[in-house]
Amino acid sequence: MNSLAPSASTNRPVYRCAVLSVVKHAYVPRGVAAHPQFRLVVVADDPDQPDWVHQRNQEFADEWNIPYVCDVDRALREYGATVAVVSSEAERHCGLSLRAIEAGLHVVQDKPMSNRLADCDRVVEAVRRRGVQFLLWNRNFLPGLVHAHELLARGEIGVVQSIHVDFYFAKDAGPPRGSRQPGDSPIDWLTFQIAAHADGSDGAIGRDPLGELSNEGIYPLGYIHLLCGARVRQVFARTAAHFHQVNVDNQVEDVATMSLVLENGVTGSVCVGRIGNAAHPEIGEIKIHIVGTRGALVISEARPEVAVYYRGQPEKEFKHRRVAIDLDHRLLENFRLAIETGSPTVLDAQAGRDICATIQAALKSAVSGRVERVV
Repeated sequence: MNSLAPSASTNRPVYRCAVLSVVKHAYVPRGVAAHPQFRLVVVADDPDQPDWVHQRNQEFADEWNIPYVCDVDRALREYGATVAVVSSEAERHCGLSLRAIEAGLHVVQDKPMSNRLADCDRVVEAVRRRGVQFLLWNRNFLPGLVHAHELLARGEIGVVQSIHVDFYFAKDAGPPRGSRQPGDSPIDWLTFQIAAHADGSDGAIGRDPLGELSNEGIYPLGYIHLLCGARVRQVFARTAAHFHQVNVDNQVEDVATMSLVLENGVTGSVCVGRIGNAAHPEIGEIKIHIVGTRGALVISEARPEVAVYYRGQPEKEFKHRRVAIDLDHRLLENFRLAIETGSPTVLDAQAGRDICATIQAALKSAVSGRVERVV
């Protein structure tokens, strides 16, 4: 298991970071900049990108008072960056990461790693050949996960036998299933995602429609990678477009289940989905259940939290608020340590590739109705 203990960061170098496209909610570059040893110095993208991409890039660059350069390769050459932060559309993730890796930069990349396993394989090979570090954005340093990792490392429940993760994300994605009237055109994926960005209801933005297993499955599978320390060997899955019309129209899932067998013999299961605001009073039901030879753990990802109520409180404001969270800092501290010592990151290129392989096998299983091997 990777060490989760943060290290002191005094008298350390500052890493100059090039942000390669920033078209989602910008949580990844903001998270990188939250660590005092990482400084955003330029935003870059290719000149042939559409206007909406350039607009979001420019807005982020203006917010941080850094230049926006419509030439990725020039930005990597001329701004002294040693780290690239990739936060583009999902289908462009690996392509931008590869260009940065080949230029000798370390990479922090938004999830999902890719919707194409071959792209992940190319990143894994390039990271090894160029000797750089890669961190796929994840939630493995939330307090509940850190505590669970510590308990398992001490053998508090013996040897892990099985693990289950609920990752139900209580967020809307436009009109509910069944709302399209006869004669209405199907919802275009990219057009919907661009418009939904204004209120944060967009999902996997890009030209390729991605369901919630592809978009959010990294998080529960990342937990299993951290806590069980083994690859998934086999998967059986079921998927459905149960909640949202945009998913129905684009034939991608908004909810899925997976049954897993890991290489170390641990059995696992995952339930993942975007279940809509009405399905849960807060952000969603996100819990981890672990059974060992001498006991069991149940971890609520949201804890610790406080409840806040006041007059005039906006209807959509979450009343339960997470506290004592330093996820961004811990992720970047882990990344810094990897750069400086050569230790693995908490979710490196190989782990990200293996998660992509699991999701691809699960999607295949959902169609075939059979258990599928994870390659």
